[in-house]
Amino acid sequence: MANLKEVRTRIASVSSTQQITSAMKMVSAAKFRRAQNAIIGMRPYAASLQEIISDIGEGQGVLTPYHAVRPVKTVVLVVVTSNKGLCGAFNSNVLKLAQQRIEHWRAKGTAIRLACIGKKASELLSRQKDLQVSSYDEFLDAPSFDTIAALADSLMADFADKHVDRVEVVYNQFKNSLSQILTCEQWLPVSAERKAESGERKAEVANDYIYEPSQEEILREMIPLTLRSTFYRMVLDSLAAEHGARMTAMQKATDNATELLKDLRLSYNKARQASITNEIIEIVSGSEALKG
Repeated sequence: MANLKEVRTRIASVSSTQQITSAMKMVSAAKFRRAQNAIIGMRPYAASLQEIISDIGEGQGVLTPYHAVRPVKTVVLVVVTSNKGLCGAFNSNVLKLAQQRIEHWRAKGTAIRLACIGKKASELLSRQKDLQVSSYDEFLDAPSFDTIAALADSLMADFADKHVDRVEVVYNQFKNSLSQILTCEQWLPVSAERKAESGERKAEVANDYIYEPSQEEILREMIPLTLRSTFYRMVLDSLAAEHGARMTAMQKATDNATELLKDLRLSYNKARQASITNEIIEIVSGSEALKG
């Protein structure tokens, strides 16, 4: 009977876990849909801005302080993770790539500063005493363009004032609910070369725009806007990827709990049947003994 009680306890525990993971999956699915709609709506806008900037800058010799390429003495590594766990390898993959970039710049004798968006990055990377770590965990609670653009403006100001020579962003780029693309993207300095977007646009003749006022003046106004939009897009990418990863992880946990419940119920029925058989044998044995 002790065995039956133990199995019943495990069944109740697994059943409770199954209900929790199922509920978390539904919550993540709702958040995922909102985050997915946000990033899908943002990407065409960011891509169009980048296209216009490329058309202005390519071959025109029009550059801004954000295009300056100089020897890298100080680098800022922006690491975007999540505030919560239970999302599979989402955070560990980002942190592994961030550590690789840290080791890469250390080997070159470059000073490293970290800007961590997400508690998982802040908690782990702040333990390294030789690194200057800034945390912006609150950005993910209610992400807005204004708050994220403020950080982008601060990094742009440091770059323009030559306090920083390069800014890289490590994050998970959203692909779909089942997969993410681990990415380390150079944010500053801005590359003046044309970048094809997902292989859709080939390098052909630049668009024939009529600019008013001059190209240089437009570029100087639009580059900061483009950088802010790109930075915001990367955070939205990570947020959508996080909810997709958590939804998938909770679905797998629910499926595993369902399989485990089947096995436990089968074990319980076998044990109960064996217990009933033993009781019948004892009753029959006692009856035969009385007859004798």
